[in-house]
Amino acid sequence: MSMIVLISINGCYRDVEEELYPNSNSTVCDTANATYGKVLTVIQNNCYSCHKASSSEGNVNLEGYTNLKGYADNGKLIGAITWTPGFSPMPKGGNKLNDCDIANIKSWINQGALNN
Repeated sequence: MSMIVLISINGCYRDVEEELYPNSNSTVCDTANATYGKVLTVIQNNCYSCHKASSSEGNVNLEGYTNLKGYADNGKLIGAITWTPGFSPMPKGGNKLNDCDIANIKSWINQGALNN
């Protein structure tokens, strides 16, 4: 009888929590509260090194609400950050923004790209 218990105990040794419960530790991306302030933080952290007033590479300046809104309104911001064919993928030479940051930027634009 002790042999049967030993076999059943060892039967689950390769179970991985993430595989058994894939959504238990995932973080939720809140796009309902996408604001200019939230988007600005993403843009500052990922785009300003090349696209601010003092170093607007490719003649793209994302610094300031009016400049950023212009690129949001004409579709170039979304095209670049989603790496859509026909647009230069940004950040250039870097990794694509994470899905949550992209979703927040899209949500902000879809809500009218307000200065909030």
